[in-house]
Formats: sequence, structure tokens, C-alpha cells
Amino acid sequence: MITVSHLTKTFPGRVAVNDLSFEVGHSEVVGFLGPNGSGKTTTMRILAGYLPASAGVVKVAGFDVARHPLEVRKRIGYLPENCPLYPDMRVDEYLRFRAALKGVPRPRRRERIAEVKELCGLTDSGGRIIGQLSKGYRQRVGLAETLVHDPELLILDEPTIGLDPNQIRQVRQLIHELGRRHTILLSTHILSEVEATCRRVLIIKQGRIVAADATDRLLRHMKGMARITAEIKAPRDLLAAELGTWPDLTDLAIETDGEWLRLSFHCPRAQDPRSRLFTWIASRGWLLRDLHLEAGTLEDLFVSLTNDAPAALREPGS
Repeated sequence: MITVSHLTKTFPGRVAVNDLSFEVGHSEVVGFLGPNGSGKTTTMRILAGYLPASAGVVKVAGFDVARHPLEVRKRIGYLPENCPLYPDMRVDEYLRFRAALKGVPRPRRRERIAEVKELCGLTDSGGRIIGQLSKGYRQRVGLAETLVHDPELLILDEPTIGLDPNQIRQVRQLIHELGRRHTILLSTHILSEVEATCRRVLIIKQGRIVAADATDRLLRHMKGMARITAEIKAPRDLLAAELGTWPDLTDLAIETDGEWLRLSFHCPRAQDPRSRLFTWIASRGWLLRDLHLEAGTLEDLFVSLTNDAPAALREPGS
């Protein structure tokens, strides 16, 4: 469904997408992940025909995005991160307008609008003014508009941004249902959504793919890794210097919490270092109030592949 070959996009003073290549097959649901500024949104805009590429070839359903943009747009439903809606229009009015623009035949529009409203939980909202809807309902209107012409491919950029936990769960279930009939490329920072809905994951950093595999295989790989967390009252510099010499220890992060230090790092699960760490801390006369091991997650893999901060100096969340 999607073929991206050596895609490059440059802006004055920077390269947003750097020789990017990947494919997405029919009926796949693929998570497209990366930190802010990694080139995700730029890539999605190029796929949807909103931005031209500087170099490379992008095809959707066999059509070159640059040469056949209208054919491509017939087959794409694109939901940008900040969905542009007309706040003064009513929901039904807006969906009729968008259905006409997207070429839905007039005899089919009423039925199609009713279908997407039911699918997106808007059955009782057709007469409401969009600007008076909650953030969650405006997001549903955006999804309905994305689906109104029944596209083969859905490109969803942060579809749950700004939603509360119940709304996130509803949108996640909707994406899961849509994945039975559509190819979906999903960008999100909520990695539990990816684990729940995506069959394959692409992770991008500085405009390049740094990981691409089936979600379950990535998770099996991470199950072999462990995340150690601890809370210690100790000199930060000494703690960081010592742990920085331990073999097979990666992604060391130390955060200050008053007199205590919260530290975390990854290591092979088979080499559980908790006993060694406890003995070493006790031998220094430092205090330890928490020490535990967690199985590696997709979030751990994402952080490991995309965080550029130096080990032992990185603050979690920075």
C-alpha cells in the first residue's frame, strides 16, 4: 500500500527526513514512532500530498504521490495532529461539505455520513455546532471526516492527543476495528496504544529508521532486557561514575528528589545485578529505600533508541 524509497526532505538549515525507505502492506496497522522533531509529521504530510519531497519516491497503492496526487488523495484519509475543523458549522453540515469535496456520489452521501457518525459515536451530534463540542468530540468529527470517502489508507497523526483516558480507550478501540478494513499508519506518543493496536512498528530518529519489526518480536526482544530502578541517598557524582563502569548497563538516568537520588538503567535480565548493587551500596554506608526490576517494554526500547542525552547525566523526562 505504501512504498517509500530514499525519501529526503530539507528545509533551510536542516534535514527533516534523511534518505528514508520503508514499506507498509495492505491491511497492515503500523505504528510510526519517534521523538519530537524526528521527521514523523513531515513524512506523513508528504505521504498525504501536503508537502513535496526534496528527493526520493513515495507511492500509495502504486500511484506516485508527486505525479498522481489526485489519485493518491482518493485513497487516503489523513488526520493531522491538530485537525482543522470549521467551528461555526454543524457536524452534519461539515461532513456533507467534506464528502462533496472528496467526491462521494450525491446518492451515497447521506448513507455514508450516517455510517461514519455511528462508527465514531456521533449519531446524536449531527445538529451540534462543532465549536461547542468538547475536545474529544471534535476529534471524533475529525476521524469521521477522515473516513467519509471510505479510503484504503488511513494516516493518523496523534489521534488521541488531548483526550481523557476514557476517550483514548474509545479511539483505540475504533482504530482496532478500522484496522480490519483499512491500512493504517499511526503516529502516537502513547506507546501502550501501539502495543494494543499495531502489528508492526517503525521507529524514526533524525529522519532515519532506527528500528522496524513486528510489534510482538520487538516485545519478545525487550522481555530479555530488564529495567532496574532504585532510590538511594548517595553522592550523585560518585554513584554515576561507579555505575558508568559496570558492563552491560545502558540508559543510566539519575534524577534528584531532595536528598535522594532516583536511578534507573537497563541490563540483560539474565544478569540481574540487584544483589551486587545492594552489596555495593551497603559497603559504602549509603541508604537504600527502593530497589526493583521490571521487564523491558516498548517504551524502554523507544527511549534507548531515540534519547541522545549522555549516560549518567540524563534526567528522566528531559
